[in-house]
Amino acid sequence: MQSSEIRTRFLKFFEAREHKIIPSASLVPENDPSVLFNTAGMQPLVPYLLGQEHPMGKRIADVQKCVRTGDLDDIGDNRHFSFFEMMGNWSLGDYFKKEAISWSYEFLTSKEEGLGLDVSRLYVTIFEGDDNAPYDQESKDIWMSLGIPENRIYALPAEDNWWSPGDNGPCGPCSEMFYDMDGTVGDLIHEGFLDATKKETVIEIWNDVFMEYEKKDGKVIGKLKQKNVDTGAGLERITAVMQDKKTAYDTDILSDVMNLIKDNAKNYSEKLARVVTDHIRTSSFLISDGVIPSNKDQGYVLRRLIRRAVFKMSVLEFDSHLAERIIDIFVDKYVGTYENLNSEFVKNIWKEEENKFSKTIHEGKKEFEKGVDAFILATTYGFPIELTLELADEKNIKVDLEDFHKKMKEHQELSRTASAGMFKGGLANHNEKTVRLHTAHHLLLAALQEVVSKDIKQRGSNITEERLRIDFVCDHKLTDEEKKKVEDLVNEKIKANLNVVRREMPLAEAEKIGAQMEFGAKYPETVSVYFIGEENPSTSSGRAFSAEFCGGPHVSNTSELGHFKIQKEEAVAQGIRRIKAILE
Repeated sequence: MQSSEIRTRFLKFFEAREHKIIPSASLVPENDPSVLFNTAGMQPLVPYLLGQEHPMGKRIADVQKCVRTGDLDDIGDNRHFSFFEMMGNWSLGDYFKKEAISWSYEFLTSKEEGLGLDVSRLYVTIFEGDDNAPYDQESKDIWMSLGIPENRIYALPAEDNWWSPGDNGPCGPCSEMFYDMDGTVGDLIHEGFLDATKKETVIEIWNDVFMEYEKKDGKVIGKLKQKNVDTGAGLERITAVMQDKKTAYDTDILSDVMNLIKDNAKNYSEKLARVVTDHIRTSSFLISDGVIPSNKDQGYVLRRLIRRAVFKMSVLEFDSHLAERIIDIFVDKYVGTYENLNSEFVKNIWKEEENKFSKTIHEGKKEFEKGVDAFILATTYGFPIELTLELADEKNIKVDLEDFHKKMKEHQELSRTASAGMFKGGLANHNEKTVRLHTAHHLLLAALQEVVSKDIKQRGSNITEERLRIDFVCDHKLTDEEKKKVEDLVNEKIKANLNVVRREMPLAEAEKIGAQMEFGAKYPETVSVYFIGEENPSTSSGRAFSAEFCGGPHVSNTSELGHFKIQKEEAVAQGIRRIKAILE
């Protein structure tokens, strides 16, 4: 079964069970500065898991794009990918354990609607209980009623069977499904099962999370207003199972790129080919979702991925120009599912960064000659450790690898915190400063379109407590006069005490009135639109200064914002400008 059919079957299965299908959110979280990327299917849905009503109802399903970059050294083994697709079905205060478990089992084993997997190769885990929640007898009983024998159900501790996005937010016990990859494992005692998962003869293929608790500052503080179900199944892993492969690198998802590298690399290495394949795919998606290489935040991760891929290609002796062919392959493969993928735009950004990296290598070599240590070369100059070791070997210099790895581990802990562990419960827990800047961001985009060009479109954004940042399509550097006019117009709207109104409406109506859309995003049939300064607030037909697709939150009136000031305007890529601004 091809990956595209698995994706389609999953969505059709849950659509037939009254789930509304919603599109994937962008890889860059909307107005959430606490994480760099969406690392799980639940992150874009946190406000609804905490109780806000979803415009599409209480049952939804999706396939969410995700990026995780906690430890890039793991990329290239059988299981780790920096980009992956997570299939998920969601109950927002509707069904709970019985339906979730039954449907998981049915989709995995049904030959007609699902995947038709062999029931005799399934294993299940449940939560063993602790101070936060009891032993999950209910889930065990449901699994046994479906025919899973008791000796195939294993109770595991919170580190294995309790899911939470970090120290804050919705969380709860989970029940996971595992599959015998070669069909020869059979019954296992508890220790044997744990050993089989470590050896990857038995692998996890599905996870049902029963979200009924809330965490704050690392502690479970009580139950949520509603019981939710969050299920997840990685498309790459499921595809490997369905195509009887050890890893997704050997499936229809990635094998054509792997074969291209193998056929053209003069110094072929399976591990390095996997790294290049993974990094080019992830970079293509990040660029298409508006990320531009830089030395901070999402841009830093993208820069690191591109430069690692370019360096690995040089080790493979694989012509770096073939990266453009690989980008084309990925865009052709995914553009029917994620329409915002743009091959030429991705290739332009890639080539620009590749050229910068060649200069970096030149600069890095000069710094190496001065005796700068490997960690500084890697983190400040983007100089790969492999290249440092190669140069050191030529000059018979010893590199303290133990010190390098220690410093890099500390550095990666910070990166991991930024990309996954800083999650604070999403939009619902944003503070006043961030919310004010978010509203100012909407005003800024509208002012740029009015003052500079109606063709300006947002290509990325980032909001922290201190400042807002917008990346936008523009064919020239803004003049001082344009910047002054934009700044003055935003402040004029702030002083005008304009109301900020959220309204849910059909997608077609929002498009008709010209509401601004997030670049590259696909939207459901019903959308949330924020209006600032409507002429006729009782309807959606009156012209507003700003009308933008958005999940919130915002201030209720622009008078709450203070004084708007542009700090910096600069180029970040060909045809892409960036503004950083503050509220005083």
